[in-house]
Amino acid sequence: MKSLIIILLFLGLCTPSYSQDQKKDAEQGKIKVIELPPVVIKRVGKDFSVYLPDNNPDQTVRTIEEKFIAYDLGKDYEGSEEYLLVMSTKKGTLSATYNDKGKLVRVVEEYKNVKLPSEVIYSIYRTYPGWTIVNDQFLYTQREGDVTKKQYNVKIKKDNETVKLVVRPDGEIIKMK
Repeated sequence: MKSLIIILLFLGLCTPSYSQDQKKDAEQGKIKVIELPPVVIKRVGKDFSVYLPDNNPDQTVRTIEEKFIAYDLGKDYEGSEEYLLVMSTKKGTLSATYNDKGKLVRVVEEYKNVKLPSEVIYSIYRTYPGWTIVNDQFLYTQREGDVTKKQYNVKIKKDNETVKLVVRPDGEIIKMK
């Protein structure tokens, strides 16, 4: 009986030790970024209204995009050549244009003082050490389901000198004004 208890105790202690195996990869600790799929808002005859939500780290931007996806256009567009939908918050606006058939044609989003992606922040501070970010603006434009503009306009300051930068979401600095 004693040997049975000892064997069960030994097996009971050995089994959990194998379940705590840790991976020793170079990829451990890195965050995987997943692009969001396009969202079909509604079907218009044989065509579809497609919207690509942005994977922005700012919750305000995500909230307004979710409200836009959930918005039901209904029959509001009927009788007009183009229909303009504007959604706004304290930080910015989302403007969507629909054609006379109710198909989403264009979306323009503009937000101020949003949470910047880590790639943008890292790129700015690496290129301009000692500078501080004063304010920023996020521009995101789509036409017919294709992204035409996605950039951050960032204003940085050091002492009495200010510089305006145009930065892509991957951190590439496009222009310096």
